[in-house]
Amino acid sequence: MEPVAITGIGIISPIGSDFETFGRACAAGTIGIGPAPYQGEPGAEHAWAARVTDFDPDRSMDARVKDGTARFAQFALAATAQAIQAAFPDGEGLDPDRTGCVHGTSMAGIDVLAASQHGLSTEGPHAVSRKLNIAAWPNMAGGQIALRYGLHGPLSTISTACASSADAIGLACWMIERGRADAMVAGGSDAALQPLTFHSQAAYGMLKAVEDPHQASRPFDVARSGIVEGEGSAMLVLERGERALARGATILGWVRGYASVAEAYHPSSPEPDGTWEKRVMRLALADAGLTPDDIDAIMAHGTATPVGDAAEARAINEVFARPAGRELVAVTSVKGHVGHSGGAANATALVAGLWGMANGCLVPTAGTTELDPLVQFRVPLGAPLPLDVRALLINGFGFGGQDSCLAVTRERAAVGSAS
Repeated sequence: MEPVAITGIGIISPIGSDFETFGRACAAGTIGIGPAPYQGEPGAEHAWAARVTDFDPDRSMDARVKDGTARFAQFALAATAQAIQAAFPDGEGLDPDRTGCVHGTSMAGIDVLAASQHGLSTEGPHAVSRKLNIAAWPNMAGGQIALRYGLHGPLSTISTACASSADAIGLACWMIERGRADAMVAGGSDAALQPLTFHSQAAYGMLKAVEDPHQASRPFDVARSGIVEGEGSAMLVLERGERALARGATILGWVRGYASVAEAYHPSSPEPDGTWEKRVMRLALADAGLTPDDIDAIMAHGTATPVGDAAEARAINEVFARPAGRELVAVTSVKGHVGHSGGAANATALVAGLWGMANGCLVPTAGTTELDPLVQFRVPLGAPLPLDVRALLINGFGFGGQDSCLAVTRERAAVGSAS
């Protein structure tokens, strides 16, 4: 892949809603998991969620837009505003005709849909939101972003479950590489904290009752018990490298490679040996012109599910096996901090990785205290791992067999043995 510059970052998360605050909170091991809005209801006595509690849409949009958007799209607009401001601080350099957007989401406006269905069932047709379509449809976050900034470049929405934002970023980079745009806004958002989804996940075995919310999401821990739902948004401004360099933009990293494969194994479980996760990581490395030895760190998908973490660990063990005496690859997951934010998960992990890259460290895996013996890589626990991160991978593995991976480097030129 032609290296694509990252020139803007925006984030809305349970532990911080700007790049620096979020990064510092990750480094401190802050856990943003607490009682879900529906905790205490029958069957939800120990319902935990990672909520964004300080979000005020009035700071990012006018009343008409707020009224016509679901929470996931409001998050996306707020995160995009940060990213645009960071990329184009003086308001110059943004060419609307050559800028587009690819947004990823898994659940979109399920909150608006659920509320309208409840209103219809309990009160009748008058209780259905008249703006249901423009609020709930998955493409409306990207649509609202384009409206806000008058963008006329490519506009797409990706819904590939938990790989949505990795795929959104990858597709946006492909569009830049192929000359369809000079800049793209890309990332993902979700806000699906609903009793509907909680009870479904509990019935499906995706989570178990845990009394302590700080132990509810423990990626790669020997006692991990399942996912914790999160919410939020992470959005990037991506630019053609020559353009970003020519205008003197601050470049936060370079997307160097992207790959996506279909597992075709099971609707919700990965192949136990991580066969296809291994393949997608190798394909992303090849696309970037890198080798496993070039990679300093991995932002794992790391959902804290027994089956999912085991498959990912096996995949990382094999792809990044290193001879005795050579330092093992470092791996972390931010889902212990912010839960599983669905369509925002991969972009959120990338933001944490970029913050660590800029600050000489890899953020710890919050909540995890005792690693599964299966793990054959370094996982920082309790404190950041001091590390010169020149190249990292971001994994995104979703229901439906969606396996995606991004390769990101600090410099535009290749690193290590691939240089």
